[in-house]
Amino acid sequence: MAKGLGKGLKAFFPEHNESAPDSVQEIAINEIRPNPYQPRKLFSEKAIDELAESIQSHGILQPIIARKSIKGYEIVVGERRFRAAQKAGLKAVPVVVRELDEQKMMELALIENLQREDLNPIEEAMAYEKLMEHLGYTQEQLASRLGMSRPHIANHIRLLQLPKPVQEFISEGTLSMGHGRALLGVKDKQKLAVLVETIINESLSVREVEELVNKMNDRVSRETSRKKIQLTPQLKEYQDTLRSRFGTSVSIKPGKNKGKIEIDYFSEDDLERILALLKSEKS
Repeated sequence: MAKGLGKGLKAFFPEHNESAPDSVQEIAINEIRPNPYQPRKLFSEKAIDELAESIQSHGILQPIIARKSIKGYEIVVGERRFRAAQKAGLKAVPVVVRELDEQKMMELALIENLQREDLNPIEEAMAYEKLMEHLGYTQEQLASRLGMSRPHIANHIRLLQLPKPVQEFISEGTLSMGHGRALLGVKDKQKLAVLVETIINESLSVREVEELVNKMNDRVSRETSRKKIQLTPQLKEYQDTLRSRFGTSVSIKPGKNKGKIEIDYFSEDDLERILALLKSEKS
């Protein structure tokens, strides 16, 4: 999960003065509603019940952070405490009210969840993606702001390339993040559903899945190789002529109704050299 978030909230909210104590006020629970930008989609009912029991005995030890809205207050941080307080039958809860715009409200909720390690791998991936979209950051920039490695963020975001049903299995914990990363390597996506079913039914380890994916991909490569269209002697001669003319790899790929020619280049200078040769053919 999200490790090393020491710079998290301070990096996004440097203007917040920590030396100035927050003003805590009691607000009726029916005036508060959940954060519309809450990144967490799954809340453990067992954990909520346990927290509700603790609240009944000791009260809420850490105030909820909220912002004033048109109709009451919107939670920024502390939705789990809010849900538990509802179960515990509280009529009011301690709240710190902050003035936050939509973007900062979303950012604060995301970063707080990442710091607490409350998110599953898919929720974490979506949190990173949303922060990058709203702040216009690259993975490198976001990693620097959060105090973590770029591969950590990249590996999570890649999980969002998986089909939704597979993402749901990861969210629920039926599949691990390691399983998801292995499944990303499957070349024949049509076989993904059957493979996932096998993983779950046979409780395959990540290592076993990686080996299975490698075997599947080897078969796909062999089948693809057998299906490659063989060039006629005339097309092969044309291909050799073009390779000699341009001094680089040239591939002629015939199709049923149309074909294409691919010319490799290795730098901008090399591309300009090839373009110059093409122009000289016209003149």
